[in-house]
Amino acid sequence: MVDLSDQAELRRSIELFYFGYRAFTVRPDRVLERRGLGRAHHRILYFIGRDPGTPVSGLLRTLEISKQALNAPLRQLVAMKLVVSETATYDQRIKLLNLTQAGRALEAQLTGAQMKHLADAFRAVGRDAGGHWRAVMAALLSEP
Repeated sequence: MVDLSDQAELRRSIELFYFGYRAFTVRPDRVLERRGLGRAHHRILYFIGRDPGTPVSGLLRTLEISKQALNAPLRQLVAMKLVVSETATYDQRIKLLNLTQAGRALEAQLTGAQMKHLADAFRAVGRDAGGHWRAVMAALLSEP
């Protein structure tokens, strides 16, 4: 258990979080960089892949970003034929997003590297590591 009065331990936790995230993203970042893409592109690919046919408004809510922040990377993914945007049959104002076959392959490569990284780390730490880690991450999401 972390002693909240022990600033050194909390600072070490912050550093581990920072450097852990950097290690978690390094492999996908290299793949993305070779294609002229970045982490924002990966997040877009990931969440469209998790929810095929998601409307643009749903992606904006999930990522908690503005239309302006989404516009350029999404347009680039569409131009690269990694994402397709189709008008919803039930409402012409709604654009539904899906990954193309190439988009699914890239998303699988990027996320697959991260899943392997997490699986290896959980296995190294031992039983219930994944559950404890998810509990900590969920707790970080809650407002103080």
